[in-house]
Parts: sequence; structure tokens; C-alpha cells
Amino acid sequence: MADVFNALSSPVRRNILSMLKEKDMTAGEIADQLNITKPTLSGHFNVLKTADLVVTERCGTTISYSLNTTVIEELMASVVGLLSKKDKD
Repeated sequence: MADVFNALSSPVRRNILSMLKEKDMTAGEIADQLNITKPTLSGHFNVLKTADLVVTERCGTTISYSLNTTVIEELMASVVGLLSKKDKD
């Protein structure tokens, strides 16, 4: 779970996840919207992939990225669980 929190600590990575929430996108599409270089974006994707927050699908030379909703759901359940426990204390 530490990888997830590390990944979410960056505003750029949160922007990427927000875009992927709307639709699957290629690195080029994301780079165009964020106005960052592809090498910089690659570093952000490595962090997101390590945290298992994004899933990739290769079609020829193009890689599409999508949001891994399972990890997001697990994170939300953990946060709700922490809040519920706090309310009981």
C-alpha cells in the first residue's frame, strides 16, 4: 500500500489517473494534455505501474494505459475501514 500512497503523492500522477478514469489513453495523448516530455511521463508511469494503479495493453507499437480500478477500490476500502475504526474509538 505504500507504493500506492507514493504514487498518489504527485499532482502529475493524480492528473494522469484522473484522465484515465474517463477513458484509456496512450502515452502520447497524455503527454499532449499535460505538456510534459515523454521521458518524464515514462518515469511517472513506472511509479504508477509499480503501485499497480495502471494496466497496459500493447497493440503493435502503441501502448494504451487504463486505470486499475481494483487497486483504487482496495485503497478506498482501507480508508473507509480506518475511518470506521476511528469512529468506534
